[in-house]
Amino acid sequence: MADEKIVATNPKAFHDYFVSETYEAGMALFGTEVKALREGRAQLRDSFARVERGEVILYHCHISPYGHGNRANRDPERPRKLLLHRREILRLMGKTQKRGLTLVPLKIYFKNGLAKVELALAHGKKQHDKREVLKARVAQREIEKAFKGRRS
Repeated sequence: MADEKIVATNPKAFHDYFVSETYEAGMALFGTEVKALREGRAQLRDSFARVERGEVILYHCHISPYGHGNRANRDPERPRKLLLHRREILRLMGKTQKRGLTLVPLKIYFKNGLAKVELALAHGKKQHDKREVLKARVAQREIEKAFKGRRS
């Protein structure tokens, strides 16, 4: 989309998880954190979200301190509250508790000037699942290479 500016992505998410549903959530941030995000200083590696006491909290999302922030800067890895509708939170609470699914952030971006997180309801892959996906990708690449060679 034209009005979206992607700040950070989680490239390992699709490698480590089967993604079933995605949700868009706002982020409750302080001013210096927003300025650091606008500079693109965020990292989603090893981050996850949990539903606790009726709120969705994002853990291990690293937002580097803003350069001109001095003492207004916050802890880079502090837990951050995510903003969702009550119905969505209740749906996520039920799915994560009963079915053993995990909430994984896929990307942080700005939409219409507001910081957003794309959350995925995901199910962890086993080692053999990762190998299967890799084999299928290699096989598809070889098929495409064979067809490309035939046409010329």
